[in-house]
Amino acid sequence: VQLVESGGGVVQPGGSLRLSCAASGFAFSEYIARWSRQAPGKEREVVAGISQTGGVIAYNDFALGRFTISRDNAKSSVDLQMNSLKPEDTAVYFCNIGGSGIWDNGDYWGQGTQVTVAS
Repeated sequence: VQLVESGGGVVQPGGSLRLSCAASGFAFSEYIARWSRQAPGKEREVVAGISQTGGVIAYNDFALGRFTISRDNAKSSVDLQMNSLKPEDTAVYFCNIGGSGIWDNGDYWGQGTQVTVAS
């Protein structure tokens, strides 16, 4: 099982980033996919999740209207488009696969990608 995130970086407030997670080694299409984040000194939290077929999508309140999660089962990938970024979005973002519900933690985690929002 391998999850490889990409797309993190440094961006100014109001900017955009697109995170991507490439999965391999398991049947990606059979699992819920989500993006979680952990800011310094804070607990890890779910940002957004998407069901196996994409028919159910949910966002944490802070992500509503700014972030968009999507998946491509043919490519075994899940993306997170982040717009109107704020300094409080600074965190390490993790791709997370599995779990019985979108708000659960799955068994498979990526290594994380740093997102820094600063002027």
